[in-house]
Amino acid sequence: MAFEIRTRITEMLGIEYPIIQGGLQWLSRAELAAAVSEAGGFGLITAATFPSPEELRKEIRKARQLTTKPFGVNVSMPQQAPVARPIDGYFEVVMEEKIPAVETSGRNPEPYVERLKKAGVRIFHKVAAVRYAQKAESIGVDAVIIVGMECGGRPGMEEVSSLVLIPRAAQELSIPIIAGGGIADGRGFLAALALGAEGVLMGTRFMASRECPLHPNFHARMIAAQETDTALIMKSYGNPARVLRNRAAEKVLELESRRAPIQEILPLMGGVSGRNAYQTGDVDATAMGCGQAVGLIREIKSVAEIIKDVTEQAAEIAGKLGSIFQERKKGPRV
Repeated sequence: MAFEIRTRITEMLGIEYPIIQGGLQWLSRAELAAAVSEAGGFGLITAATFPSPEELRKEIRKARQLTTKPFGVNVSMPQQAPVARPIDGYFEVVMEEKIPAVETSGRNPEPYVERLKKAGVRIFHKVAAVRYAQKAESIGVDAVIIVGMECGGRPGMEEVSSLVLIPRAAQELSIPIIAGGGIADGRGFLAALALGAEGVLMGTRFMASRECPLHPNFHARMIAAQETDTALIMKSYGNPARVLRNRAAEKVLELESRRAPIQEILPLMGGVSGRNAYQTGDVDATAMGCGQAVGLIREIKSVAEIIKDVTEQAAEIAGKLGSIFQERKKGPRV
């Protein structure tokens, strides 16, 4: 099936399909990012999992050996992080390496906007509420990624679903919207476009791909999971996270219920221990970000197969919808 999808996002990035891979911490390495870009989407390498900017640079150059197509870098700027990261250094590498776009999240990226734009870097800021999207537009970002409560990772405090959040953002913004949360197939992709988005962010679906460096034990757990098998943790600390429900997540919920110091919780929240768990396959050792869309995933596929399935299913549904809506003929119905 040959077709084109054109939005402001595809035009900005020079890509075939407006499908962006979510920043997946330790999993967003060159192999996964390059595979997404090579298949027509836009892959991301996550900066904050590299201790130094030079290690990020090496990963960028590794990805360029795997694809000639554009890819980006995720730069997370949390208000408070257990380990300080060289944010300024990451952005310097992004500019020096002529990365076409960054996904920013957490703190307001305003201090970096002017320099990045002068270097030709597009800025896509990720938020979980319309008011933050409006603020991002006001400081000059190029597009907003808005995530509903279904998303894995950080869905925000207000628990508004993508079905409401996307059209609300579309009402208020003039810059393009990229939708995340609950999107794992062509149905979700087409729905997001219908609601006013011009692209989608998919994280959980790309976690369940052959190119994702996740241990087969985690992949098996994801395939078996239902949409109810995630947990929203850390909300009582003002920093909610949606994760796969496992022993680590249950332990965090138990610690929250008795208002334990956050220092007791942080070892369960990823970091180096999370990276080790992803490699060794201990599915209960860490709270792993995972969206409710996990309930839609029943097979580990290649990234190319995933993107092909998403776009072809969306095109098929769009065709069927076109046959449903017909102009009413004049005169009485027979």
